[in-house]
Amino acid sequence: MNRFLKMLAAPLLAVVVSLASAQAPQGPEVAARAYLLVDVTANQVLLEKDADMPVEPASLTKLMTAYLVFDALKARKLTLDQTLPVSHKAWKMPGSRMFIDPKMQVPVEDLIKGMIVQSGNDATMALAEAVGGTSERFVQLMNEQAKALGMKNTGYRNPEGLTEAGHTTTARDLAILSTRLIHDFPEYVHYYSIKKYRYQGTPVSNDTNRNQLLFRDPTVDGLKTGHTNAAGYCMITTAKRDFPNLTGGRRLLSIVLGATSETARANESQKLLNWGYTAYEGVKLFDANQAIVSPAVWKGKENTVKLGRPEAVVVAVPAGSAAKVKTDIARPDPLVAPFTKGQPVGTLKVMLGEQQLSSVPLVVLEPVEQAGVLGRAWDAVRLWIK
Repeated sequence: MNRFLKMLAAPLLAVVVSLASAQAPQGPEVAARAYLLVDVTANQVLLEKDADMPVEPASLTKLMTAYLVFDALKARKLTLDQTLPVSHKAWKMPGSRMFIDPKMQVPVEDLIKGMIVQSGNDATMALAEAVGGTSERFVQLMNEQAKALGMKNTGYRNPEGLTEAGHTTTARDLAILSTRLIHDFPEYVHYYSIKKYRYQGTPVSNDTNRNQLLFRDPTVDGLKTGHTNAAGYCMITTAKRDFPNLTGGRRLLSIVLGATSETARANESQKLLNWGYTAYEGVKLFDANQAIVSPAVWKGKENTVKLGRPEAVVVAVPAGSAAKVKTDIARPDPLVAPFTKGQPVGTLKVMLGEQQLSSVPLVVLEPVEQAGVLGRAWDAVRLWIK
């Protein structure tokens, strides 16, 4: 084993390895400019086309706006029942609207529903001004957050997604944002499954969620649609279906960009999801907090250190090939205490034949303190002899 093997630094929930075409099942024909299908539970790309092509995100932009709003709620900078004023700028926003006006003081929770269910540009602007102080400052926060999440090919120019020069992203970046939104704010993503909503005293003409799959497929619970003339019809869809041996089910996420109509984007999204659930199966390799390996430790109060993951290790493999999955562990040697809980130490590589499916950082599950002076001295001699 190589000494002091350099560990892979993989950010949490960053989309990882897609299967080589030689082993991957044949995907369906998808009528869209670009698309991406991700197994969120396994953190794997199952199918993609032009996933790194710059595109206009339209109202998919509102996912980043929501991310910052949810973050403000989590930090208690906002509360759901707090009321916000409606500025003249928010009131006059073109495009999809919640139909709020400057005479109103609107609760944050209603603005969130207006932004998500109705895709209201007015609600989005009101929230952006509340979090950022100004829409311009909020856009700066959007771009800073995109960089922090690893969205390398995204540039925001506004909070709502109307066409503007330089306002672009990619399917891959949208996958990163969507998975992080789901992971980081589980207490708020239920808003994306609301089918109908309108604020009291406003017209009923825009009260229905444009995600048609919420009405067709009971396993679909989000996420967002978007449309401009330049972007075409776009849709990010999440679904969770029960799966054997996977507690909590298996979540897939599809991204369809540049479809020709509302119906087409829904149909193509459904096609991707159904294919992903039938062509691939989820295989749980290790439970959450299970010691995957317990290698020897030098100069520590304990003789071994338990390495694993705080969440279950799951991979997606072509249906019927679960028996071919193998694992390999690469780690530094020797391991010298101390070790803190959560400290990365080595990597679990998951293979299907000769093809690497994923590379998962292993972390310390239980801390190992440094031994006393005599223990460290004795192990130093043993290491020297070794």
